[in-house]
Amino acid sequence: MVDAVRAAHERFVTTGHAPGRHVRRLVVDSWQRSARSGVDPEVASAPVDMTGRTLSGYRRQHPLASAMPVVRDLLVNPGADAGWVTALTDDVGRMLWVEGDGDVRRRVEGVGFVEGSVWREDCAGTNALGTALVTNRPVQVVGTEHFARRVQPWNCAAAPVHAPSGRLLGVLDVTGGSVVASTLAMSLVRATVAAIEAELARVAGTTPDEQAVALVATGAHHAVEAGLSVEPATMPPSVPLAGPAARLRVLGAGEPVLRVGGVPVRLSLRHAEILLLLAAHPAGLSADELAVLLSAHDLSDVTVRAEVSRLRRSVGPLMSASRPYRLTAPVPTDIDLVRSLLDAGDTSGALASYPGPVLARSVAPGVERLRDELTADVRAAVLASRSPEVVSRWLASDQGAEDWQAWEHLAWLSPRGTPAHARALGRLDLLTRRLV
Repeated sequence: MVDAVRAAHERFVTTGHAPGRHVRRLVVDSWQRSARSGVDPEVASAPVDMTGRTLSGYRRQHPLASAMPVVRDLLVNPGADAGWVTALTDDVGRMLWVEGDGDVRRRVEGVGFVEGSVWREDCAGTNALGTALVTNRPVQVVGTEHFARRVQPWNCAAAPVHAPSGRLLGVLDVTGGSVVASTLAMSLVRATVAAIEAELARVAGTTPDEQAVALVATGAHHAVEAGLSVEPATMPPSVPLAGPAARLRVLGAGEPVLRVGGVPVRLSLRHAEILLLLAAHPAGLSADELAVLLSAHDLSDVTVRAEVSRLRRSVGPLMSASRPYRLTAPVPTDIDLVRSLLDAGDTSGALASYPGPVLARSVAPGVERLRDELTADVRAAVLASRSPEVVSRWLASDQGAEDWQAWEHLAWLSPRGTPAHARALGRLDLLTRRLV
């Protein structure tokens, strides 16, 4: 399998041909984003953009500084000679702390795995922490799955870290030898992230109940998913709901997930569509209104009622038993988080929290409208940004890859002679030739 992935990587970087079935979809997508970003597979090391007192001052003020004792207790001290190093980054993939096995640390410094370096995909290619930033999900990248050849001797496992508000703060990463390729390494990272997020909630002064809600709201209840596993299940009607204790995740390529009290509830695409539409219409929807939002074709009331009945059996008291159909408590979604960051003018944070379109497989008219509205809002914020880094992150996404205006904006923002400026001009030329 390793040889097959290596051969697929070689074919991809030399010819651009899509890898075959031996390469995971997650990795294929990341390779394609890396190539679109202009990452050289022969890149010597990740760029360093912060050092010395500037880095020290930035770290002291960063919200994750309070979590480092937890990281040291759970990953650094136990792994002092275990064959891995631990890194904690900010929300743009900049390594703030790198600690662990001294021998491994000296060796990975050769590929730029140092404090102050930036390991986003558009800077360093496919790697666990960079891909975790893009997807907002735990990621493990093994050996030849890395885009840059100099990183391929290593394995890494990473997971995003969220604030109690749900905002992405950074990524926790473990990098090392064969031990990091194991499922145990991924479980340790997830469990440590759960402990970090609990500590952040404590520092923020939230109550134990609010901490539980925060963990659910951010999709950060990794301890449930890793080792203390609770499989997605049907929620018994006796599960109490209060306020925002439920949260719906609908962004990106992954399956939609509803979490209530830390328990993931399995949803079909249709049930996710219904929950999302009801969350967007808190006053409720009649069967006729729901039918119009769910299908461009005639959908009978009987079909709608049957789907809602099945959904009620899964989510219990989250849905009212009366009509119009409505939710009994607000259900925040990851759409809400992106919108709140856009409203605050934080385009970088919004992009970090936007792994992809709303329920990408859905053709329901109501969902398509929500999808188009959010994409348009994110894109408008990118085009208004004065940050080449923000624009580059949008262009590295599947949605932004052929965005003519965004490439023009990057060319205008980037100083002449820089790689970003040259890449933008090259892509504009390619897009022009395609139109001719």
